[in-house]
Amino acid sequence: MTETVGTTGSSAVESGTALRLLLVGPPGAGKGTQAARLSEAYSIPAISTGDIFRENVKNETELGVKAKTFMDAGQYVPDSLTNDLVRDRLAQPDVADGFLLDGYPRTLQQVEELDDILGVAGSALDAVVVLTADTDEVVARLLKRSAEQGRSDDTEEIIRKRLDVYTEQTAPLVAVYQSRGLVVEVDGLGEIDEVTGRIIAALASR
Repeated sequence: MTETVGTTGSSAVESGTALRLLLVGPPGAGKGTQAARLSEAYSIPAISTGDIFRENVKNETELGVKAKTFMDAGQYVPDSLTNDLVRDRLAQPDVADGFLLDGYPRTLQQVEELDDILGVAGSALDAVVVLTADTDEVVARLLKRSAEQGRSDDTEEIIRKRLDVYTEQTAPLVAVYQSRGLVVEVDGLGEIDEVTGRIIAALASR
């Protein structure tokens, strides 16, 4: 059952609460900002696939060297290698008391892989936080950001296409987690503190 949370909610946080979370949201919904906020609030590491790639490349690990060959060629890192990188990251000591995943899984195959990774460790996701946002408001926000950053190539047409692709890719994943009763939908638009409060209140009510 999906839990939908409106604009009210307590911002109180019990620090140190062990949570294994997945954060999902469209471009422009402030996902990165909220990931950092939740990481601090619950004292758990925020983990994105981008961070994992960069860390392994920087440290020249075996997996990092492999990933770099694809990145340098302008290619996507294959699912199999991405899975290995995530598996390695989730085996690190700092995730023993919880984590927040951002950007993984992106495919149904990766959902199964994450199930396996967590199953081997005897754990599972506690909740999947889905940030929702009105498309027109997100488009306006991204157009403003593009103008401020001088990114003239980010036209409204391109932004709407990115949002369509996001919806197409994430809908099947969200459906899987909805069937497991893990999805918590939260309005991602508004003041940063307000959105953080909504998320925390939604998680506390589970």
